[in-house]
Amino acid sequence: MSAATLTPSRKRDVQVAEIGKNTLILRSRTWERLKFEVEYSRQQGTTANSYLIQADKKVLIDPPGESFTEIYIQQLAQHLDFNTLDYIVLGHVNPNRRTTLKVLLAQAPQATLICSRPAANALKTTFQEWESRIQSVRSEDTLDLGQGHYLSFITVPTPRWADGLCTYDSASKILYTDKFLGAHICEDTLFDEDWKRLDVERRYYFDCLHAPQAKQVEVALDKLTVLEAKCYAPAHGPVVRYSLSRLTYDYRQWCQAQKSQELSVALLYASAYGNTAILANAIAQGLIKNGVNVEPINCELADPAEITRIIEACDGFIIGSPTLGGHAPTQIQTALGIVLSTGTKTKLVGVFGSYGWSGEAIDLLESKLRDANYRLGFETIRVRFSPTPEIMQQCQEAGASFAQNLKKTKKLRTPRQAVTEASVDRTEQAVGRIIGSLCVVTTRDEETHKGVLTSWVSQATFNPPGIMIAIAKEQNADLMRHPGDKFVLNILKEGRNVRRYFSRHSTLGDNPFANLSTQTAQNGCLILNEALAYLECTVQNQLECGDGWLLYAVVDTGEVFENDGVTALEHRKSGSHY
Repeated sequence: MSAATLTPSRKRDVQVAEIGKNTLILRSRTWERLKFEVEYSRQQGTTANSYLIQADKKVLIDPPGESFTEIYIQQLAQHLDFNTLDYIVLGHVNPNRRTTLKVLLAQAPQATLICSRPAANALKTTFQEWESRIQSVRSEDTLDLGQGHYLSFITVPTPRWADGLCTYDSASKILYTDKFLGAHICEDTLFDEDWKRLDVERRYYFDCLHAPQAKQVEVALDKLTVLEAKCYAPAHGPVVRYSLSRLTYDYRQWCQAQKSQELSVALLYASAYGNTAILANAIAQGLIKNGVNVEPINCELADPAEITRIIEACDGFIIGSPTLGGHAPTQIQTALGIVLSTGTKTKLVGVFGSYGWSGEAIDLLESKLRDANYRLGFETIRVRFSPTPEIMQQCQEAGASFAQNLKKTKKLRTPRQAVTEASVDRTEQAVGRIIGSLCVVTTRDEETHKGVLTSWVSQATFNPPGIMIAIAKEQNADLMRHPGDKFVLNILKEGRNVRRYFSRHSTLGDNPFANLSTQTAQNGCLILNEALAYLECTVQNQLECGDGWLLYAVVDTGEVFENDGVTALEHRKSGSHY
């Protein structure tokens, strides 16, 4: 896809195409970042995929959210007489989707809404007038549309989408997967012919949406893979026709990798209006990016025995709550009681939450945990109303900080081995004699600039000039880890203590550039004027190896500030750490 495709000048539209027998896809497309949630931060745009099956009975699957309502309804009307619509199937329910549903149900008053039981309960609570039009289904329930189209329903609950529902059509052998097996990328290509090119977007989508719920994703995959699907039709991104087995395999591998992390954090929360759940997801991303497994617990769904088991097994826990009528929800109070009675006091903890007016629930959680002598892994996060992009960044940084504090705590409590094999010790010392240029890598996320200190840099190619950078998994360096990402490599000068402003992990916190003279490079990242030289770079390839990644980046341009200056070097005594 050309760079021009992603420019904001291209208007939102709805792409319509036939993908199977009597089956149309309506892809509501936006070429820009849709909103500020973590999952969209790659800024490749997205598609909200909806599907129309027109047999003897007519079914609409997964209409899009309110940002597409007008153009979607206009396009749908060209392919469907609303008076003939029999069913609307919902893979999940959220407030954003209800606006489109209102319009559809007004134009098709005879249509029945089909969804899982949790989704039906949520809809009946919010829209009591719809109660007679809502039909809940369970796994193995079917619906005969005629002409060979038998829909089978599969419930796939997860902490993030407790009402998850997938649908399989035996006639077309299309499996409608909703939030599973998709990607946030917008393009004209309908199917995944060039599926290898989608690897980065698919992995990022999984990390953002599913890595915190890997255990439940594996259960869902077990349910879905027994079906003889020839296509996966997800809620976002291209229809999967050419890489079904590969993508399914990748999902299982990613789940296993997440579950096998050495450290695990329980993330407990309840969410009245969705805001606390959004905060929980952002914190989870900070943990995951720093090599920590996340066990999410939606306290509105989990039973006390499950909460007890996870709290006893985890290395630390984070608890978040909304404030309703000046109190924490009953489910959070129950979870807090379990934590205080079963969680060992050496576990690291964290508190976050959202509120409309006073935020008493957050204060309650923090005070109870402090009184019980728990140590907090980050400053308590209090968010009034909906989170902003800055708050989302703060939550990710809090997750990263929690992970680092947890690793330090674990290291301090791990007893040293009585005997260290001399050969291993000598090897580490020998590796440590490899030295590298001390540099600051600067990246940019919209208006936020970050800098990370590194010495793991070397020239990799001459034509074109290229460099190789090694990144440890615990480093928060996601903005420079994907093909196409831009950064500036600032090569530091010996004798100038610029390094004191930066750490090995890029963090939001205090602005490291506040006390430094900078200029903006052509790629939008910052150049340190006190550096010896700088290189503007574009990531071309990445390779996961050992406990980190190797990145290859092409040098776009560069400049030496002081021809007589000497490069600052990093000297180590051990090759097992910085």
